[in-house]
Amino acid sequence: MWESTVDGRVLHFRLAGINNQNFIMRDEETGTWWQQVSGKAVNGPLKGKQLKRVFHDELSFAIWRGEAPNGRVLRPDEKIAAANDYAPADWEARVGKMRVVEGTDVDQRLAPRTLVLGLEVDGKSKAYPLQALRNQSPIMDMIGSTPIMLLLGHDKRSVRAFDRRVDGRRLEFFEQIGEHTMLHLVDGETNSTWNFEGKATSGLLAGKQLQKIFVLEDYWFDWRIYHPDTAVYDIGPR
Repeated sequence: MWESTVDGRVLHFRLAGINNQNFIMRDEETGTWWQQVSGKAVNGPLKGKQLKRVFHDELSFAIWRGEAPNGRVLRPDEKIAAANDYAPADWEARVGKMRVVEGTDVDQRLAPRTLVLGLEVDGKSKAYPLQALRNQSPIMDMIGSTPIMLLLGHDKRSVRAFDRRVDGRRLEFFEQIGEHTMLHLVDGETNSTWNFEGKATSGLLAGKQLQKIFVLEDYWFDWRIYHPDTAVYDIGPR
């Protein structure tokens, strides 16, 4: 998700095509082409410009509604729905069978269409296979000099990542299942309790908030194209 204002000018974007199986957007004001995954202008008068990211989560509706009970929901466009132009329910399964971009299967650390959770911190990037997180949540790791935590929601689908430092102190977390199967975390240093939003709800650190880190869910081959120096998380033998 990106801001649509560039140098103080609001741009309006339309789908223009596909590159590396990733959307290319074209703005109506200048005709510049923009890569969806990176937010960079790749051709046209604004080539080289960078859209500003709008931080967002990919959550199940149930978790989002629980956190934002007064939130607004974007309704489907009735005309598009009537024309059956929305993606079908089995869209992901269909895409999973498509061939990948030629040459992107060279790096065989993961199969090309492995779903990964991509994190980028201070110029360093790392890919975490979704299945690894399902087997080992939360994941405590380092990206460069930043201690991070990657966390799976109780729905086994929603994902968030955090810088796990509070007031300069690095914390180690383990998962607890609370009432109604809601996910709670406890840190080993203060025994404070934390929720899926990264906020301490009780204990010595009550009220503290972990800094969120943007997570991009992507296919391995696509993440690798735009992050050629990426590391890959290895869950190790089980």
